[in-house]
Amino acid sequence: MTGSNGTIAAAAATAATWGDTAPKRADTADTADAADSAVTRVAALLAEAERSRQPCPPVRSLLPAGDIATAYAVAQHNVDAALAAGRRLVGRKIGLTSPAVQRQLGVNQPDFGALLADMAVPDGGEVPAGRLLQPKVEAEVALVLGRDLPAGPHTVADLIGACDYALPALEIVDSRITGWDITIVDTVADNASSALYVLGGRPVRLADVDLREVTMTLRAGGEEVSRGCGADCLGGPLNAAVWLADALHTMGIPLRAGDIVLTGALGPMVPVTPGSAFETTISGLGSVRVAFAA
Repeated sequence: MTGSNGTIAAAAATAATWGDTAPKRADTADTADAADSAVTRVAALLAEAERSRQPCPPVRSLLPAGDIATAYAVAQHNVDAALAAGRRLVGRKIGLTSPAVQRQLGVNQPDFGALLADMAVPDGGEVPAGRLLQPKVEAEVALVLGRDLPAGPHTVADLIGACDYALPALEIVDSRITGWDITIVDTVADNASSALYVLGGRPVRLADVDLREVTMTLRAGGEEVSRGCGADCLGGPLNAAVWLADALHTMGIPLRAGDIVLTGALGPMVPVTPGSAFETTISGLGSVRVAFAA
């Protein structure tokens, strides 16, 4: 399974991935202490928002401007706390892969977050009222790895060789930030706005489906609310998985056998209303559904 790395230094290693948006290395102990303090403070705010089911104001002003590496350190701080409390890491989700979703949120690059076992909802299951703050639903392709990935950088062939099968999936995203008022820094710190996920139950081998060519329809109460295709996800879900593998490799966190990878939205995400029910059909992969209690 994917390993945990709770150090700010490890998160700061993502600088190579982000180029000019990454912060420069701290030159003084005072700067490092300030970064540690900011990480702890922002992590606590987001954790309390999740616990209390009361969203907090945007956190970007509490972190250095545009500092994505420190935002990942915030997310990792809360993942480490979850693991210490006995929760189990089972994979990663990729966010902001669809141009439509990027436009919705005003960002221009992907991000990633952690998936925990207790975030899974059974296919056809119901999410209890009050569990989430301001959820939205998006349809995705999920990959499940059968082998560890080799050291990066990675190729599509590496991902195909490591992947055991694909599944249709619904991701239920939920921002701990009031009104989804987020930038890339806010959503990265908030574990890429992760909340819950639903996996279909019919595994499909990659040899039997062209993930770039799949088409997706998402319906709510029988009415189409979102549409897209595999190519809308960074040009193809396997491309998105390569991006994730390389980003994690930069942080020293390889993808392992058994990991679930949610590869990113195939179309626009849709707000949830109490009592609603969603079903997505992805050609070549099948369907998956979820309901929300009134």
